[in-house]
Amino acid sequence: MQKTLSIEELKDICRDVRADIVRMTAEAGSGHPGGSLSSVELLVPLYFNVLNHRPSQPDWPERDRFILSKGHVGPVLYSVMARTGYFPVEELLTFRKMGSRLQGHPSMKALPGLESSSGSLGQGLSIANGLALAARLNGRSFRVYCLMGDGELQEGQVWEAAMTAAHYKLDNVCALVDYNNLQIDGKVEDVKNIAPLSAKWQSFNWHVIEIDGHDLSQVLEAYREAKSQKGKPTVIIAHTIKGKGVSFMENAAEWHGKAPNKAELERALQDIYGEEGPR
Repeated sequence: MQKTLSIEELKDICRDVRADIVRMTAEAGSGHPGGSLSSVELLVPLYFNVLNHRPSQPDWPERDRFILSKGHVGPVLYSVMARTGYFPVEELLTFRKMGSRLQGHPSMKALPGLESSSGSLGQGLSIANGLALAARLNGRSFRVYCLMGDGELQEGQVWEAAMTAAHYKLDNVCALVDYNNLQIDGKVEDVKNIAPLSAKWQSFNWHVIEIDGHDLSQVLEAYREAKSQKGKPTVIIAHTIKGKGVSFMENAAEWHGKAPNKAELERALQDIYGEEGPR
């Protein structure tokens, strides 16, 4: 695992990751910037400060595992992986291009460091459970983290997996919910309401932590609390803003799966970096 970074260092990386997301999707002319931007503060501290992993040795047996269940937000995962050393940052601009390892939805056959391929929603937590059970059976101590979207929780398989994790007391599983309140068709509460979300997870016998998903101090503390929990799995419900950091994308469902054009890219980078520009 890399050295522990300060909050200010993590904030700088979050800005760079946001810039990567808008650049990648603009270059590709397609992709999903909204939910990628809302997940930044969840993945940056996870990969830089929390995960026990070796980017130079992606198949290291003792590594912690991360599952991207909402696979359409590949841009945020690719950016964080590149910036922790899994592959060159310059490769990010090949996103969604023919022959690229950075497919629109991540493929573990294409890119070392991925634990699963994803795209079809609702499956990630089941995969995380399988890995966690394997760790127990093989006497390994690694942890498994799984990022899901709030709209994804409308999938029935999520709740079958939630029951399974609680039944087997998989305290090495930590689910993350990017609760930005929007999905491709609009507000989650209008499409199919998932509230009260905390009470639902508690009723499935999970340890529940609710946080501001853009407050790095809260995110880091939640990861610490999850790691100390024994006898049941943990879910971190992170309240976030879709399109966070780009003014015209924030809380706008239309940016779920639309790439910025050249002018919009410039506006987005201005929002992210301000007058100072990249550091």
